[in-house]
Amino acid sequence: MFMGRFFSAWFKTKHSPPYYRLNDREDGTLKCFSLNDIKTATRNLIQGRDDKLCCVITVRKGWIDEHTLAPSKPDSGFAITVRKLNQVCHQDHNELLRIINIMGQLSHPNLAKLIGYCLEDIHPILVYDFSPEGSLDNHLYKRSSNVQPLSWKSRMKIALDAATALAYLHGDEVNVIHGELNTSNILIDSNHNAKIFDFGLNKNERFRRCQGFAVIYAAPEYIMTGYQTKMGDVYSFGLVLLEIMSGKCVFDRNRPRNERNLIEWAKPLLLNKCKIFKVMDCYIEGQYSPREAMKVACIVICCLSETPKNRPNMDEVVTALEQLQDSDDTIGTASPLCGN
Repeated sequence: MFMGRFFSAWFKTKHSPPYYRLNDREDGTLKCFSLNDIKTATRNLIQGRDDKLCCVITVRKGWIDEHTLAPSKPDSGFAITVRKLNQVCHQDHNELLRIINIMGQLSHPNLAKLIGYCLEDIHPILVYDFSPEGSLDNHLYKRSSNVQPLSWKSRMKIALDAATALAYLHGDEVNVIHGELNTSNILIDSNHNAKIFDFGLNKNERFRRCQGFAVIYAAPEYIMTGYQTKMGDVYSFGLVLLEIMSGKCVFDRNRPRNERNLIEWAKPLLLNKCKIFKVMDCYIEGQYSPREAMKVACIVICCLSETPKNRPNMDEVVTALEQLQDSDDTIGTASPLCGN
């Protein structure tokens, strides 16, 4: 059934509007990179023994020739983002390869463009078009001297972009569950456009995760049953949106004990107009109105509902976020999720 949905998406995409273009290679296929290609392109991304690499999420910048797609020297040719996935590849390679190739046929402005893959390592490796601003998590809570805090306007644009991409994946013509949405697989380009990736790789069945990190983003029903759903993606998006507004990661042992779990700490504060400022990132103070903050908080609460049927779908989330793009129009405008 899972593969059937992917093949349905593949054939329907060929007849979709130009807005959803196919992969840019002449034959529409993806590049199969060798492990040596990946190491050369990224200046030896993969180091050490495989058993020591288990449960690691790795994103690196690399370089390939624009025409041949062969590895090239740093700062020459075409920049790429190389993603070493966290899950160990237990799937049949032929099946995984078919899924990856169909992923390459899907195209949307807010999906990272897939260029190729490598299945020689114990972890699948995917190669995407490069996003110069890196992943969202680095901007929110892994700040370095060369990374400036995102403005409120940029954060809301990124949230809308990610929501739009999920709504596209969930649509009838594609019908794909992302399954692992989090701030590390949302890339940011030079114009602060968000592009999500790593979607659709996990089969819609009980999935054995090899690390606790991904479970933190999972909906309660997924933890109980092991089955992924679109409503599970909505829950994960709600948590991402909470991180965007707070600038805090979902779990941090370095925070005070009662603040370590972001959901448990923030939920009681989100819909209290006198306390919501405690949740908001101090770096964006003064850039938003209290009403804007409350509207975003309302979207978060709706998405993080314990009961899947009480969560909005991603089209509804997109509509609510679109109203926040123009702050002048926000005041007095009712949100489709929670009214005034």
